[in-house]
Amino acid sequence: MRIGILTAGGDCPGINATIRGVCKTAIHHYGMEVTGIHSGFQGLLTKEVEEVTDESLSGLLSMGGTILGTSREKPFKRGGVVTDVDKPTLIARNVEELGLDCLVCIGGNGTQKTAARLAEMGLNIVSVPKTIDNDIWGTDYCFGFDSAVSIATDAIDRLHSTASAHKRVMVIEVMGHKAGWIALHAGMAGGGDVILIPEIGYDIHRIGDTILQRLKRGKPYSIVVVAEGIRTDGRKRAAEYIAQEIEYETGIETRETVLGYIQRGGAPTPYDRNLATRMGGHATELVARGETGRMVALRGGEMTSVPLSEVAGRLKAVTEDNDLVVQGRRMGICFG
Repeated sequence: MRIGILTAGGDCPGINATIRGVCKTAIHHYGMEVTGIHSGFQGLLTKEVEEVTDESLSGLLSMGGTILGTSREKPFKRGGVVTDVDKPTLIARNVEELGLDCLVCIGGNGTQKTAARLAEMGLNIVSVPKTIDNDIWGTDYCFGFDSAVSIATDAIDRLHSTASAHKRVMVIEVMGHKAGWIALHAGMAGGGDVILIPEIGYDIHRIGDTILQRLKRGKPYSIVVVAEGIRTDGRKRAAEYIAQEIEYETGIETRETVLGYIQRGGAPTPYDRNLATRMGGHATELVARGETGRMVALRGGEMTSVPLSEVAGRLKAVTEDNDLVVQGRRMGICFG
């Protein structure tokens, strides 16, 4: 059996560990041949591929980024540059010409959607969920999330000393698109006083009151953690908008910090290395068993899989009954 493997969408700590998990299991346990596809789905259009060997997998476990490269190519997307190429049909033809019995797709929500549509066309697809945002439906956790939370928590820890020294409010913006998982977990782990996420609305007056009440209790500084996807006036980044509003409401000097792509780079945490290894290995098991059209998932600590048709187009969001939200409110943390 020959399988193809690609990584698509944004980079994320743990992708290389997943590639290693898929390929080592395929080569050593199942005796499969593996073709690495460069630049995501773009590489399937141009047949930019290479043979993956055991030697080429050396050193991947702790390496950030992706050795296969990635792109934002969405073969089913309409609009943009007009071409005469039917991309999905070309991909199907190239998969056949490359002799691939199954395709392993590692990626986020967009990749899962594309993978589901390719499966609908009759291609044998197994996917692995990848995102620092942790917003892919069907799995408790995605690799990359723990690494991003660790990086964000470390940044929040460092901001405490500056905020305390200058008696300021420090606003730190973290990634997450439309989901607040990173802000929630890093905000709680880093001792945030205010945590704002897209799933829970906020009242800037209440935030101001929370900060002023802290001042009255002898706490002259506050840490505000905001997810990039919260509601703003549409003209400013989340951190800039919230910082300006807080300073206006309270009169306290307020500064903002945007972590940005730092959250996606570098080596994965030990947890993410092990999760990526487990997910990669399970993906290969699904291929060997002929269970295609499915996404690997972690549920209740166990490896399983869910139909791609159920994942595509769905988002896993934070809910107000989440344990961390409930416990945070009990401790006086303001969620807006």
